[in-house]
Amino acid sequence: MQEILEITKTSRNMVSKLIQGFTLEQLNKVPEGFKNNLIWNVAHIVVTQQLLVYKLAGLPVMVSDELIEKYKKGTKTEQEASQEEVDEILTLLHTTIAQTEKDIENNLFQNFTEYPTSTGFVLKTNQDSMEFNNFHEGIHIGVILAIRKLV
Repeated sequence: MQEILEITKTSRNMVSKLIQGFTLEQLNKVPEGFKNNLIWNVAHIVVTQQLLVYKLAGLPVMVSDELIEKYKKGTKTEQEASQEEVDEILTLLHTTIAQTEKDIENNLFQNFTEYPTSTGFVLKTNQDSMEFNNFHEGIHIGVILAIRKLV
């Protein structure tokens, strides 16, 4: 799973670079034709990894219930994120993956609850969830690239 995590780290570094230099106003702008903004996509990446990798493994997540409710699958941007919230999300973008790396090294991922994704793929193992998470992050990197051009 360490190799899979290297892809996740690369994804997170890419996301960080893609949104660097954008103002709070730009991060919060929902372009016409979109339901969400740049910061929603970043937070959604963080929240989804926690739910797929930790919750399905029966482990505690590293994000608040408030963030989960605001950025989980099926949500959309309903209010602007404050600078404080943006800072928290950007910190979590990296700290959650650093912790995941430690948790893999400490062999914490022992259990898993099977989960059928909205794509039709059924996650059956911890490795499946980490691999699917990378696929999911790739989708949202594409959305971030599109939104960047419009804000």
